[in-house]
Amino acid sequence: MNWNIKAAALSAAMALGACAMPGPEPELLTGRAIFLQNCASCHGADGRGDGPMAAGLPRPPADLTRLRAEGEPFPTVHVMSYIDGYFRQDDPGQVMPEFSGVFTGPTLHVDTGDGLLTPTPQPLVALSEYLATLQEG
Repeated sequence: MNWNIKAAALSAAMALGACAMPGPEPELLTGRAIFLQNCASCHGADGRGDGPMAAGLPRPPADLTRLRAEGEPFPTVHVMSYIDGYFRQDDPGQVMPEFSGVFTGPTLHVDTGDGLLTPTPQPLVALSEYLATLQEG
């Protein structure tokens, strides 16, 4: 076998090997991208509430690494409802924008704890799943 054929075979094997390498789950990437685009300016890239706009806000942004109480499951439905604006309707001092019109598109059926599957925008589900990965403690 001449050198060119060996080099081509090695290159092809390396290319195929790279294709087979497992990567992060697409939803986590999507959730992270959504977070960086919509949340990081206030909450910071790591979700601790120290984004570049935080100092100019009348209320400090929440530390999103502490949404889950110790020993408890992540409050997925509450977090999605808060982001969507549902749990913030009666708070006149609210600084965080409502994202109900932003996170639209295809829906996933989410069990909201009442035994019913609720159609929920996929970007909102992906963002909530990403926030769950940021939890400490």
